[in-house]
Amino acid sequence: MKKKIGLLTSGSDLPGLNAAIRAIGKSARAKDIEIIGFQDGFYGLVHDQYTSIEKSQLSGILTTGGTILGTSRDTPQQMSGNNKISDKTEEAIKTYRKHNLSALVCLGGKETQESAYNLSKNGLNIITLPKAIDNHLPMTDTSVGFDTAMEVAAEAIDRLHSTAHSHHRIIIVEIMGNNSGWLTLGAGIAGGADVILIPEIPYEVDKVAEAIAQRNKDNKRFSIIAVAEGASPKDYHEFHERLRQNNERLRDGDDRRKVSHQLDELENRNLMDNAALLDNRLSALTGLDTRITILGYLLRGGVPSALDRLLATQLGTACVSMICKDQFGVMASVQQNSIVPVPLEQVAGKIKQVPADHPWLLSARSVGTCMGD
Repeated sequence: MKKKIGLLTSGSDLPGLNAAIRAIGKSARAKDIEIIGFQDGFYGLVHDQYTSIEKSQLSGILTTGGTILGTSRDTPQQMSGNNKISDKTEEAIKTYRKHNLSALVCLGGKETQESAYNLSKNGLNIITLPKAIDNHLPMTDTSVGFDTAMEVAAEAIDRLHSTAHSHHRIIIVEIMGNNSGWLTLGAGIAGGADVILIPEIPYEVDKVAEAIAQRNKDNKRFSIIAVAEGASPKDYHEFHERLRQNNERLRDGDDRRKVSHQLDELENRNLMDNAALLDNRLSALTGLDTRITILGYLLRGGVPSALDRLLATQLGTACVSMICKDQFGVMASVQQNSIVPVPLEQVAGKIKQVPADHPWLLSARSVGTCMGD
């Protein structure tokens, strides 16, 4: 029986998704495998909105950003509609069965991996590809989109050096990364940031101010601070840790989950103000003019780098090979320059953070970069 696979891109868009779609499509066609693409991520799977991926659609998309299939943050477990959130896992399964799919390929980040694992546990043949500009997915050395985003962030830091130097300012560059600091650390080192603040290392504002004051004494009258959006002051971090520990003492499980959710919302709201808080406190402590630049969605757009195109092509072709070998319930992972299948249970619900002894971090410290601790 001829194989038929479904493909979707879920979560945030980023450079390299179209390169992966192209690789999967061309490789599948070469093996006489039919392929359809679900539109707007899991929303299209649930609502059976799809398109047949023809040869003509795969032409000219290697270098384009975004995704020709569209995407959304909806997941089968939490699908929005009619002003409410519903579990539509059964509808997703029905669509899969209706099309007699041999496998479903999901390109996405943390939430996508969790949703894919859920579908896999429900008996579907699932393979995922890792994509994340902040490189926070576990069990893979890198993810599609990370290299491009790091290049864009490093170039932004390069460009900000001239205005910081000319006006003798502190410039705070906020870079995406709620839970992990790979993107900020890599871009900060490459761009020569004087201070790098990441979620893995709660920082002390006084230490940052001291580092800037020392630069002024050395007649370096400007400073560039690369800060991940999830980086937080040490006192703020300790406060939230105490709240969470107190929450764990609640006897009722439902109450504990409710309070935990409220704490997550509070923390996320506060994280949005971290750059402004850092700006105000550094201005007061140093007396220097301070400015904030938030890169935000600039990091997700544009042409993918050569490395991301290469990575997406490798992952896409390896994915089709895994389907031909009936390897399912896995993520196509990059490990020591090879593409290997990793069980989704080892990926779902987990975050890869920067370890304290990582060579990037050690190098940053060695060249005198302040990490805020």
